[in-house]
Formats: sequence, structure tokens, C-alpha cells
Amino acid sequence: MTVTLNHTIVPATDHRAAARFFASVMGLPELPPAGRDGHFAPVRVNETLTLDFMTADIPADGPAMGHHLAFGVTPDTFDAILTRLRAAGIPYGDDPAQPGNGRTDHPLCARGLYFTDDAHNLYEVMSPA
Repeated sequence: MTVTLNHTIVPATDHRAAARFFASVMGLPELPPAGRDGHFAPVRVNETLTLDFMTADIPADGPAMGHHLAFGVTPDTFDAILTRLRAAGIPYGDDPAQPGNGRTDHPLCARGLYFTDDAHNLYEVMSPA
């Protein structure tokens, strides 16, 4: 039997804004609102996976980090993501403890970076070259 991840819930301070932010950085399509009363803002990651952003109560002083979601991408996709991060002035870096250091020399792959959203979710993007 093959097992695939279908979706995961990503906490957000504003589910629609968080989905828009993630989709714009990653170059992915936002889907129409889903769930009861549109409480999910899904983003299609690939043929089998969506990230379903959902507004959640996040304390003002929030946790140090929300979810950690890591993505393997092609070198061209990595370049496009990096270009969008720079153009939008979104901090990124090669260290999850310092995701704003502006570096891409990731310890586990040829190039990689982390960036965060306002709900303290940590996104990791990894490229083999």
C-alpha cells in the first residue's frame, strides 16, 4: 500500500493572508476556501498535497516556532523562490535559529533557506544544486 500525505493544517493569525503569503513566496496556486464556512485557505503544493491554513488563537508573545515544513525543490524553483523573497523584502537564512541571516549555504544540501510567517511557522526550502 502506498501512503501519501493529503493535507496538513497550518495555524495562522489570518488564514487567507497566510495562504496568500506562502503561495506568493513559493509560486503556488491558492485554492478556493474550503471547509465549513470557508475556515480553511488551502494552497496546492503538488498533485497530492495541500497546506490548509486555518486561523488559530496565537498568543501575542506566541511560541518561538510554529510548524516546521520542509520542501525539496529544483534549482530553478529555488532561484525563483529566492528572487521572490528578496523582491518582497522577506528575511531568509540558512539557520532555523536565525532565519534572517541572508545566507543560503544550508548544512544538509547544496543550497537551502528558511523563512517564517507571522504565526511563527518555519518554512525550509532545499535544493540539490
